[in-house]
Amino acid sequence: MRRILTSAVAAFLLTVPLALNAQRYENGLADKTIVLIGNEAIFLSQLEGEIQVMAAEGRGVDRNTRCQVLENMMVHKLFLNQAKLDSLVVSEDNVEMELQNRVSNVLTGLGGEKAVEKRFGKPLYRLKEEWRTALRDQSLMQQMQQKIMMAAGSSTPAEVEQFYKEVDESDLPIISTQYKISQIALYPDQEAAKVATKERLLAFRDRIMKGEKFSTIATLYSEDPGSAIRGGELGMASKNLFWPQFGDAAMALKEGQISQIVETPDGFHIIQMIKKDGEMFNARHILLKPKYTAADRNKAFNQLDSIVTLVKADSITFEIAAMSNSEDLKSAISGGVMVDPNTGSTFFEKDQLKPADYAVIKGMKEGEISAPFESLDDEGRNGNIIYKVVKLDKVIPSHPATYKDDYMVIQGIADRKRQTEAIDKFVKEKQAVTYIKLDDLFKQCNFEREGWIK
Repeated sequence: MRRILTSAVAAFLLTVPLALNAQRYENGLADKTIVLIGNEAIFLSQLEGEIQVMAAEGRGVDRNTRCQVLENMMVHKLFLNQAKLDSLVVSEDNVEMELQNRVSNVLTGLGGEKAVEKRFGKPLYRLKEEWRTALRDQSLMQQMQQKIMMAAGSSTPAEVEQFYKEVDESDLPIISTQYKISQIALYPDQEAAKVATKERLLAFRDRIMKGEKFSTIATLYSEDPGSAIRGGELGMASKNLFWPQFGDAAMALKEGQISQIVETPDGFHIIQMIKKDGEMFNARHILLKPKYTAADRNKAFNQLDSIVTLVKADSITFEIAAMSNSEDLKSAISGGVMVDPNTGSTFFEKDQLKPADYAVIKGMKEGEISAPFESLDDEGRNGNIIYKVVKLDKVIPSHPATYKDDYMVIQGIADRKRQTEAIDKFVKEKQAVTYIKLDDLFKQCNFEREGWIK
């Protein structure tokens, strides 16, 4: 239901509040500057904040850990210092968007503004100022790193080949089995399914308005399993953690009021407001997703069977049939060839395929065409059922990456090596010309890089 998973909220609570609460140092110890790098300072409280994060995650912490963490912080300060010297510009719109997301996460994770202020011992507006500054610095550091890596350039074919000859085979990745697939896909009658879903929700709403409990109907019928077991209750959370259509509709309700039907990428909802607190709210909802009938399935399967019969009789090629009949326009335009929307590749590994698709192709041979089956489209939301037949165009068995068959993979490894070397060179050069003063407390550290102690 929510756009941001609970685990992401928990991770944020572990990393951001502790690390950014630099001015409050526990156990009564005074804070102090432990490193100066150019115009940038690192405080003892910042280092200990990072150490607290690691301890909270169950990782072992000792003196060497502190030295490693401090070195990472010093490297980041070199990037930040150079970014400011190079007058790199921060996108304030992006900063504000990220800040809004982080504030929403914290408010939801801790249970509201009062709980947040109690946890950190300062008003929310002060926390926002601190987090905004940290996000600006983070943006500048990332831009500087990107600038250095882009300047390193991309490896030429000759350099990639030379890299491949010199690299140890054990350092090359194993390429999983890859599949190239073409499809002819048909959608069911979505409008009819949506109308039927809305009619069911309206009937539920009418029953609630006549006195039945919202929570009872949610438990019995809602298709959001996480909230259905709680009578549809979502828990107090920021409106920004929900789809905009849902959050806006919920915030427009008075406590106890029930919404009209709300459509989101998850399906169709009715919402009952329980409590509002600023931009936070707790509500119940009933979620229904469009359902398709056996008649929809049979109609599509019969049409697909007819098309495959023509292909097998050589009356039409699979490619022409896909271009003429497939309702998945992204693949139809290329003769049915499926393309991974994340990578742009026409080859898929097992984990990149829909489970229903892999279940069909895993037993097929190259050139074979499947029987019709039911799957999901690329969106995979809102009951986006799709009926299809697929042709297995090519299978590349699992193998160690090679220059001939996996050039792009080898080039990527070579480019990352170039980028790492460029970063190392930058750090070494900036260490030599940047004012660095390290507190005596950390001069005994065995840093990975030389040049910190002058």
